[in-house]
Amino acid sequence: MNDAPQQDPTKLFVGNLPWSISEEDLTNLFSPYGELEDVHLVTDRYSGRSRGIAFVKFAGDDGEANAKAAMEALNGQENDGRELRVNIAEPRKPREDRGGGGGGSYNRGGGDRGGSRGGGGYNSRSGGDRGGYNRGGNSRY
Repeated sequence: MNDAPQQDPTKLFVGNLPWSISEEDLTNLFSPYGELEDVHLVTDRYSGRSRGIAFVKFAGDDGEANAKAAMEALNGQENDGRELRVNIAEPRKPREDRGGGGGGSYNRGGGDRGGSRGGGGYNSRSGGDRGGYNRGGNSRY
């Protein structure tokens, strides 16, 4: 059984967008090709500025044909001095477990990042090869 996500032919990836573009601008750009279900402009979480990519999903029974028409018409079109890249969006790949946690500080231990390193900080008795001074253990003072 194949659990891989399936490609959605009604959802387009739009790349090389000018940073000044808004979701409203994208809606105006793609709506002549059909009814839109969703427009998502990817923005920087700190500045709120566009990261230059977006996803546009067409709605209804004609969504696939409308997405194809928009892709053919807009791919390579210049927008604010930038040549747009419009393709069928690839399904999101499952995220790998990259661990988590952190190094810890001042008697807090730390996150479990895998391996045998343990936490850190002052006076940490959690073992491992991390930690500041006075980690406990066999101190002669």
